[in-house]
Amino acid sequence: MRKFFTLSISLIFLAGLVGCGSQPPAPEQAGAGVEDRTPSAVSTAPVTPVTVGQGDLYGIAALKDPKSPLSKRSIYFDYDSYVVKDEFKSLLDHHAKFLVKNGQMKMLIQGHADERGSREYNLALGQKRAEAVRKALILLGAKDAQLESVSLGEEKPACVDQSESCWAQNRRGDMLYSGEF
Repeated sequence: MRKFFTLSISLIFLAGLVGCGSQPPAPEQAGAGVEDRTPSAVSTAPVTPVTVGQGDLYGIAALKDPKSPLSKRSIYFDYDSYVVKDEFKSLLDHHAKFLVKNGQMKMLIQGHADERGSREYNLALGQKRAEAVRKALILLGAKDAQLESVSLGEEKPACVDQSESCWAQNRRGDMLYSGEF
Protein backbone atom coordinates (compact mmCIF):
# COMPACT_ATOMS: atom_id res chain seq x y z
CA MET A 1 0.00 0.00 0.00
CA ARG A 2 2.87 2.15 0.62
CA LYS A 3 4.08 1.62 -2.93
CA PHE A 4 0.67 2.55 -4.23
CA PHE A 5 0.64 5.75 -2.15
CA THR A 6 4.14 6.74 -3.34
CA LEU A 7 3.18 5.98 -6.91
CA SER A 8 0.01 8.09 -6.62
CA ILE A 9 1.91 11.06 -5.30
CA SER A 10 4.51 10.71 -8.02
CA LEU A 11 1.83 10.61 -10.71
CA ILE A 12 0.06 13.65 -9.31
CA PHE A 13 3.35 15.52 -9.19
CA LEU A 14 4.22 14.45 -12.73
CA ALA A 15 0.78 15.47 -14.01
CA GLY A 16 1.24 18.88 -12.44
CA LEU A 17 4.58 19.34 -14.18
CA VAL A 18 3.19 18.28 -17.55
CA GLY A 19 0.16 20.55 -17.11
CA CYS A 20 2.34 23.55 -16.36
CA GLY A 21 4.57 22.97 -19.32
CA SER A 22 1.69 22.50 -21.74
CA GLN A 23 0.58 26.14 -21.63
CA PRO A 24 1.91 28.26 -24.49
CA PRO A 25 4.26 31.08 -23.52
CA ALA A 26 2.59 34.47 -22.99
CA PRO A 27 2.88 36.78 -26.01
CA GLU A 28 5.46 39.53 -25.63
CA GLN A 29 3.92 42.89 -24.82
CA ALA A 30 4.38 45.74 -27.25
CA GLY A 31 6.70 48.50 -26.00
CA ALA A 32 5.47 51.96 -25.03
CA GLY A 33 5.13 54.47 -27.84
CA VAL A 34 7.99 56.89 -28.37
CA GLU A 35 7.37 60.44 -29.50
CA ASP A 36 9.43 61.61 -32.47
CA ARG A 37 11.15 64.86 -31.51
CA THR A 38 13.15 65.48 -34.61
CA PRO A 39 12.86 69.04 -35.93
CA SER A 40 10.86 67.90 -38.93
CA ALA A 41 8.16 66.48 -36.65
CA VAL A 42 7.58 69.73 -34.74
CA SER A 43 4.56 71.69 -35.90
CA THR A 44 3.96 75.31 -35.02
CA ALA A 45 0.95 77.53 -35.34
CA PRO A 46 1.23 80.42 -37.77
CA VAL A 47 2.51 83.62 -36.17
CA THR A 48 0.85 86.93 -36.89
CA PRO A 49 3.22 89.89 -36.59
CA VAL A 50 2.10 92.69 -34.29
CA THR A 51 2.94 96.27 -35.08
CA VAL A 52 3.13 99.13 -32.62
CA GLY A 53 -0.26 100.71 -32.13
CA GLN A 54 -2.06 97.50 -33.11
CA GLY A 55 -3.82 95.35 -30.55
CA ASP A 56 -5.72 95.94 -27.37
CA LEU A 57 -5.58 99.55 -26.20
CA TYR A 58 -6.29 98.46 -22.62
CA GLY A 59 -4.26 95.24 -22.47
CA ILE A 60 -1.31 94.78 -20.11
CA ALA A 61 1.18 95.34 -22.97
CA ALA A 62 -0.20 98.86 -23.46
CA LEU A 63 1.38 99.92 -20.15
CA LYS A 64 4.85 99.68 -21.70
CA ASP A 65 4.01 100.89 -25.20
CA PRO A 66 5.38 104.46 -25.52
CA LYS A 67 2.66 105.26 -28.09
CA SER A 68 -0.10 104.29 -25.67
CA PRO A 69 -1.69 106.94 -23.45
CA LEU A 70 -1.21 104.46 -20.57
CA SER A 71 2.55 105.02 -20.72
CA LYS A 72 1.96 108.54 -19.37
CA ARG A 73 1.68 108.21 -15.61
CA SER A 74 1.91 111.73 -14.15
CA ILE A 75 -0.79 114.33 -13.50
CA TYR A 76 0.59 117.84 -12.92
CA PHE A 77 -0.96 120.45 -10.64
CA ASP A 78 -0.84 124.22 -10.33
CA TYR A 79 1.04 125.86 -7.47
CA ASP A 80 -0.65 125.30 -4.10
CA SER A 81 -3.51 123.36 -5.76
CA TYR A 82 -4.86 119.84 -5.82
CA VAL A 83 -7.48 120.35 -8.52
CA VAL A 84 -7.04 118.02 -11.52
CA LYS A 85 -6.63 120.16 -14.65
CA ASP A 86 -8.90 119.58 -17.63
CA GLU A 87 -5.92 118.69 -19.81
CA PHE A 88 -5.39 115.49 -17.74
CA LYS A 89 -9.00 114.25 -17.69
CA SER A 90 -8.55 112.25 -20.91
CA LEU A 91 -5.44 110.58 -19.49
CA LEU A 92 -7.32 109.68 -16.31
CA ASP A 93 -10.16 108.28 -18.44
CA HIS A 94 -7.73 105.92 -20.21
CA HIS A 95 -6.27 104.71 -16.91
CA ALA A 96 -9.75 104.20 -15.43
CA LYS A 97 -10.81 102.12 -18.46
CA PHE A 98 -7.64 100.06 -18.11
CA LEU A 99 -8.40 99.40 -14.43
CA VAL A 100 -12.00 98.46 -15.24
CA LYS A 101 -10.87 95.99 -17.91
CA ASN A 102 -8.06 94.58 -15.74
CA GLY A 103 -9.76 94.11 -12.39
CA GLN A 104 -6.79 92.24 -10.93
CA MET A 105 -4.49 95.26 -11.34
CA LYS A 106 -3.83 97.63 -8.48
CA MET A 107 -2.57 101.21 -8.64
CA LEU A 108 -0.55 103.22 -6.16
CA ILE A 109 -0.94 106.98 -6.58
CA GLN A 110 1.95 108.98 -5.17
CA GLY A 111 1.29 112.65 -4.45
CA HIS A 112 4.24 115.07 -4.70
CA ALA A 113 4.89 118.72 -3.93
CA ASP A 114 7.70 121.12 -4.74
CA GLU A 115 10.18 122.16 -2.05
CA ARG A 116 8.45 125.42 -1.18
CA GLY A 117 6.44 125.22 2.05
CA SER A 118 7.05 123.32 5.26
CA ARG A 119 7.55 119.56 5.27
CA GLU A 120 4.18 119.00 6.96
CA TYR A 121 2.37 121.29 4.50
CA ASN A 122 3.94 119.52 1.52
CA LEU A 123 3.02 116.07 2.89
CA ALA A 124 -0.59 117.22 3.33
CA LEU A 125 -0.67 118.78 -0.15
CA GLY A 126 0.84 115.64 -1.71
CA GLN A 127 -1.85 113.53 -0.03
CA LYS A 128 -4.61 115.81 -1.33
CA ARG A 129 -3.18 115.53 -4.86
CA ALA A 130 -3.02 111.74 -4.66
CA GLU A 131 -6.60 111.65 -3.32
CA ALA A 132 -7.79 113.94 -6.15
CA VAL A 133 -6.40 111.51 -8.72
CA ARG A 134 -7.87 108.51 -6.86
CA LYS A 135 -11.34 110.09 -6.64
CA ALA A 136 -11.28 111.01 -10.35
CA LEU A 137 -10.43 107.40 -11.26
CA ILE A 138 -13.25 106.08 -9.07
CA LEU A 139 -15.73 108.49 -10.69
CA LEU A 140 -14.59 107.14 -14.06
CA GLY A 141 -15.29 103.50 -13.06
CA ALA A 142 -12.23 102.15 -11.25
CA LYS A 143 -12.89 100.23 -8.03
CA ASP A 144 -11.81 101.70 -4.72
CA ALA A 145 -10.12 98.39 -3.80
CA GLN A 146 -7.77 98.77 -6.78
CA LEU A 147 -6.45 102.16 -5.66
CA GLU A 148 -4.18 103.36 -2.89
CA SER A 149 -2.96 106.92 -2.41
CA VAL A 150 0.11 108.08 -0.49
CA SER A 151 2.01 111.32 -0.12
CA LEU A 152 5.72 111.65 -0.65
CA GLY A 153 5.59 115.42 -0.19
CA GLU A 154 8.83 117.00 -1.37
CA GLU A 155 10.91 113.87 -0.69
CA LYS A 156 11.25 112.50 -4.25
CA PRO A 157 11.58 115.44 -6.63
CA ALA A 158 11.68 114.86 -10.39
CA CYS A 159 13.87 117.96 -10.74
CA VAL A 160 16.20 119.62 -8.22
CA ASP A 161 16.84 123.02 -9.83
CA GLN A 162 15.50 126.15 -8.14
CA SER A 163 13.26 127.39 -10.97
CA GLU A 164 9.56 127.58 -11.73
CA SER A 165 9.82 125.06 -14.59
CA CYS A 166 11.54 122.61 -12.24
CA TRP A 167 9.06 123.15 -9.41
CA ALA A 168 6.21 122.55 -11.90
CA GLN A 169 7.62 119.06 -12.58
CA ASN A 170 7.54 118.29 -8.86
CA ARG A 171 3.87 119.24 -8.36
CA ARG A 172 2.40 115.95 -9.53
CA GLY A 173 0.57 112.74 -8.86
CA ASP A 174 2.31 109.62 -10.19
CA MET A 175 0.35 106.47 -11.04
CA LEU A 176 2.16 103.16 -10.52
CA TYR A 177 0.67 99.77 -11.35
CA SER A 178 1.10 96.38 -9.67
CA GLY A 179 4.72 95.30 -9.96
CA GLU A 180 5.99 98.88 -10.22
CA PHE A 181 5.85 99.68 -6.51
